[in-house]
Amino acid sequence: MKLGILGAGNIARKMAATLNEMEHVEAYAVASRDVQKAREFAQKWNVRKAYGSYEEMLNDPEIDLVYVCTPHALHFEHMMMCLDKGKHVLCEKSFTMNADQARKVLAYGKEKKLLVAEAIWTRYLPMRLVLDQILERRVIGEPHALTANLCYPIKGVKRLTDPALAGGALLDVGVYPINFAMMVFGNEIETIESSCIKTDSGVDESNSITLTFKGDKMAVLHSSMVSTSDRRGSIFGSRGFIEFLNINNCEGINVYDRDYNLVETYKPFKFITGFEHQVEACRKAIEEGELECKQMPHSEIIKVMEVMDTLRSQWGIRFPGE
Repeated sequence: MKLGILGAGNIARKMAATLNEMEHVEAYAVASRDVQKAREFAQKWNVRKAYGSYEEMLNDPEIDLVYVCTPHALHFEHMMMCLDKGKHVLCEKSFTMNADQARKVLAYGKEKKLLVAEAIWTRYLPMRLVLDQILERRVIGEPHALTANLCYPIKGVKRLTDPALAGGALLDVGVYPINFAMMVFGNEIETIESSCIKTDSGVDESNSITLTFKGDKMAVLHSSMVSTSDRRGSIFGSRGFIEFLNINNCEGINVYDRDYNLVETYKPFKFITGFEHQVEACRKAIEEGELECKQMPHSEIIKVMEVMDTLRSQWGIRFPGE
């Protein structure tokens, strides 16, 4: 499978490095609005073709899948462009600015009979399956509550404070605790309560979120772009609890009984960067004629965006153009 990278920023470099180590996927093309940047990227990361415009790359008939890694506010436009050109698409999180955009993209993908997937890599990592199996075996009994946080001091990154680029902690890092909670408790969310601290530009720099799920389950979540956190997820059950070390890139899972004894522990599988799992999921889905990846179905993409829409509504945050 030949993959085109739309955008040539930091995360694009990580994807290119991943593709260079994969067997069934080629880092075939990269596009940037700056052709020199694209050429330098291609030379450094062993990408066969470099394009100075996104449209030009999407006209290349050899490309099977396009990885979109531009700022959040541009995801809708760029995914629609990919689909219009007949390309399957894997788009970085957060999928779009809002749920309405997500619904339109997914509907167009179905109309064009093309795969549309979100690159929320925690949904695809093998440790997600390990957690699923622990919960299915009822090692901690019935899970009733969880906490999760993800904070990095990244406020200095210009796009994160720019409302026009859909900046803020929520869409950049807050999406991970929300996904973690939904991977554990499902998507039947009954109430959403929250608060945030805003930047001078009017986007959230730190937030606190409480979700209650069907079955009297509660998730307490936090994200921020001005501090460092332990990035930990904890799941509390009737017979014990689980420590999930680093919800953004699992470094281990520890399981404790009700007497606080460590009863099970797991370490991550060896991998290239972790990005290979989402790419491979897309490759298999395309081969099988599927329009979505089972690891992150379209219904979940929309639900996550709806949750974040509700949160921003509570905070009085609207992006330009909404």
